[in-house]
Amino acid sequence: MSTVYIGSFTSWGPPVGPGFQAGTVDSASGKLTITGGVPGIVDPSWFTYSRDGRILYSTIESDPGKVTAFNVTDPQKPRVLNSAPVKGAAPTHISLHGRYLLAANYSSGSVSVLSLQGDGRVGPVVDVAQHVGNGRDPHAHQVVTDPSGKWIVAVDLGADSVYVYSLDSGKLKQNQQLKLPDGLGPRHLAFHPNGRYAYILGELRSEVTVAAWDPAAGRFTAGQVISTLGDANPPENFPAEIQISPDGRFVYASNRGHESIATFAVGEQGKRLSFMSTTPSGGSWPRHFTLGPTGRWVYVSNQRAGTINWLPRDPATGKLGTSAGSVAVNNVGIVSFK
Repeated sequence: MSTVYIGSFTSWGPPVGPGFQAGTVDSASGKLTITGGVPGIVDPSWFTYSRDGRILYSTIESDPGKVTAFNVTDPQKPRVLNSAPVKGAAPTHISLHGRYLLAANYSSGSVSVLSLQGDGRVGPVVDVAQHVGNGRDPHAHQVVTDPSGKWIVAVDLGADSVYVYSLDSGKLKQNQQLKLPDGLGPRHLAFHPNGRYAYILGELRSEVTVAAWDPAAGRFTAGQVISTLGDANPPENFPAEIQISPDGRFVYASNRGHESIATFAVGEQGKRLSFMSTTPSGGSWPRHFTLGPTGRWVYVSNQRAGTINWLPRDPATGKLGTSAGSVAVNNVGIVSFK
């Protein structure tokens, strides 16, 4: 059995159950079973873990925004350690970088750097980088460390940009602003395991941009652009999540509106993507998905349907099958393996 943690939006409708829940997954059948929850957690929308796996950090997507730390030493009995403000609004994504926790604040269009205490508790904000929109308000949606471990990369939907920062003594310094086409709305990116390419998902244009990455210079160069829909033409579509298989052979992206997961084959050592297919997500508005530890199941958070669905995956071909089961989670936003 594997442990999963589930976050859902408690303020986006009548609350039904805890916003933060724990569960288990059977690797053979794919079945996800919810085992309990922590009451009083509001809008936990993204998780990341300490290197030793003892601490789970969660965004609290509120205004003002916060980050909450949970002790998950006993995986099925998480307990709150503390919460700390991010000095921004509606944090949608967090990640770790050494002794710091990084937060992408959607509503305020900023990236915050928070200190971490020795016991894993979240400390105060030590720096905030403010973005500027591109005809729209800035909306920072993701912040990660590049595979070299040297650079901080932030994706901003409202600025139509990917920012590259250095981080020294807790202070961010901009190294590059990769400006993408107006109205693309970049939301998330995923790096290829070889560390030489990244795949940038555009929420407003249903496109993936392949970008070459130079870790020595800390710079992206935009390349191929490919649709997440193939030949489909739904009335509306807003891609949300992008991930790459651990072997670097397949990229997946969720389509909210078309209600599907797109599959791409990776070619030329990461330089090019080829569209393979879309597979129904099993519900409505697939906000997030994640590959299970064995690579044989994909877990999709269908937010509007209020379900987590598990889809079978063939690791050899990368192909997904139709939903094999589901569990009800109201306004689900994320499912994450410990």
